[in-house]
Amino acid sequence: MGTLLSIENLSVEFSNYQGTSSVLNHVSLSVNRGEILGLVGESGCGKSVTARCILRLIPAPPGKITSGSIRFAGEDLLSVSPKRMGRVRGREISMIFQEPMSSLNPVFTVGNQMREVVRRHRGLARREADALCTGMLHQVQMPDPEEVLKKYPHELSGGMRQRVMIAMELVCDPQLLIADEPTTALDVTVQGQVLAILTGLSRRRGISVLLITHDMGVVAQVCDRVAVMYAGQVVELAAVEELFARPLHPYTQGLIAAIPDVDPPADDAPGGGARPLFSIPGTVPTLIDRPPGCRFHPRCTVGGPGCARDVPGLCWVTPEHAVACHSSRGGTA
Repeated sequence: MGTLLSIENLSVEFSNYQGTSSVLNHVSLSVNRGEILGLVGESGCGKSVTARCILRLIPAPPGKITSGSIRFAGEDLLSVSPKRMGRVRGREISMIFQEPMSSLNPVFTVGNQMREVVRRHRGLARREADALCTGMLHQVQMPDPEEVLKKYPHELSGGMRQRVMIAMELVCDPQLLIADEPTTALDVTVQGQVLAILTGLSRRRGISVLLITHDMGVVAQVCDRVAVMYAGQVVELAAVEELFARPLHPYTQGLIAAIPDVDPPADDAPGGGARPLFSIPGTVPTLIDRPPGCRFHPRCTVGGPGCARDVPGLCWVTPEHAVACHSSRGGTA
């Protein structure tokens, strides 16, 4: 299958009047060709910053990449020229941002915005670009795509706008699609439709997907592998089936335990009745004041004294399962 994207030891800092914040700390992960990798964690864990680093969209200042490499199809994206990076964005790597209403320009029609992407990256004439955009809207199951091209974003529902964003990002046939919370603010039915469209197109066209989410249910439904992030670090990495069957990091265990039980045993059955909804105690630490040692240790219930002192590195406990936890791998804690 081969590796398409490889991130090694990526560290990012942001500076402001309060001081310097370590937003990402030696993040390493990879996306294979044709796979869907889930990047999961609470808000503020660094998922979106990681995605923006891939496309070099971190504003400098205040942001600064202090270490690491990002290799895409063998090319180091952190060292290429701005002109080359402009060709990579949209043509080879596309990104769906969290909120489609703020990503689409309200003063231009859908057709104008999709056509601009096609003509910039593929150099097609207007008639050819319109035909390509219409066909792509058909593929994302958009009703009456010819009319949709004439509409402004505010004339479409949230689900329709998200389909437009998927179509726009896939119309140039990229190798990698970064989907940052693609189902945010959508109802459950539309979420399912959007995810089905996204995964179906990925499988049919062989497009790799980096899916950013905080929803473990979405991860279980569509991903091949998953990387769990906490406070700017990757704390666990495994195949989806392996992760849900044998989560090793206490944070991952907490995320899975927090999934609501939609089909609890009957009240009169042994151990029956709905269990109380689990909640991980505490909150994600602030960017300025990170705890020493393992960043999860103030919220952890299984750690030892070494967890507050030593930062655990990502350790491969099997060839396909890695964890950054002293306790889970029998380390210093």
